Amino acid sequence: MVERDEQARIPLGRISGVHGVKGWVKIFSDTDPREGILRYAPWLVGPDAHPRRIVEGRRHGKGVIARFEGCEDRDQAALLIGQEIAVRRSQLPPPRPDEFYWFDLEGLAVVNEQEIDFGRVGHLFSTGANDVLVIQGDRERLVPFVWGDVIKDVDFERGRIRVDWDADF
Repeated sequence: MVERDEQARIPLGRISGVHGVKGWVKIFSDTDPREGILRYAPWLVGPDAHPRRIVEGRRHGKGVIARFEGCEDRDQAALLIGQEIAVRRSQLPPPRPDEFYWFDLEGLAVVNEQEIDFGRVGHLFSTGANDVLVIQGDRERLVPFVWGDVIKDVDFERGRIRVDWDADF
């Protein structure tokens, strides 16, 4: 069984720049929709996971902007550029039965329907059409995360994903 640490830091984005002169920062958000990152509080910012409270935040063009408590000018905001934004796992809503957080899939073993071991999920990425499992084993495999057609079962109790995928592909 795969244990889930409710206090684990889950990255949701990063501070990518400054906006204006009053302490606002640009946010690169990994949430969908992008402004969904604003629903979480507090944010854990930077390598020391310093909790930061958002005073204001909103969608801005294709991105998100926010202002932190105590961040009053452009110089203070500039010190935050490049910092990771994370939350505790316990802050995230539980996924629906047919949904998965990517970080929950990372590290799971992957086998096909013939019980051939492909290795473990290293990470995932999105192509726009679908998400893709990057499996590290005897070689790297890219397997589309298409529920029903390719992904047959995700079993957190056994710590594995069963796929309908040819071992030679």
